[in-house]
Amino acid sequence: MSKVIISTDKAPAAIGTYSQAVKIGTTVYLSGQIPLVPESMELVSEDFTAQAEQVFKNLTAVCEASGGELQDMIKVQIYLTDLGQFAIVNEVMAKHFREPYPARAAIGVKQLPKGAQIEIDGIMELPSTY
Repeated sequence: MSKVIISTDKAPAAIGTYSQAVKIGTTVYLSGQIPLVPESMELVSEDFTAQAEQVFKNLTAVCEASGGELQDMIKVQIYLTDLGQFAIVNEVMAKHFREPYPARAAIGVKQLPKGAQIEIDGIMELPSTY
């Protein structure tokens, strides 16, 4: 199987040496998304909830560009500069996912790119084409 590079202008452009996502067969590996507005490449807001919503909007765009949807994600890793925001992450995530939920890890970090308060990456499994 060869890898397919996924790119969409509906999510922030890569700001380093990585792709927005890489697809191998029916598995898609999504790079971390921070709360940048794609058109301006600036943080959506300093408000944590607005940042979390923008991250899910960006992830949705990459999932769709990959041929799937956010609900196809099977694993997400959430990086937070303040683990005290965990309850808000749960609220926002519940608006974007329905059961069965993906596997998840929440990790406290000291700092994220561009001063973001949240970053999410993950793995998506596309429905089989067999």
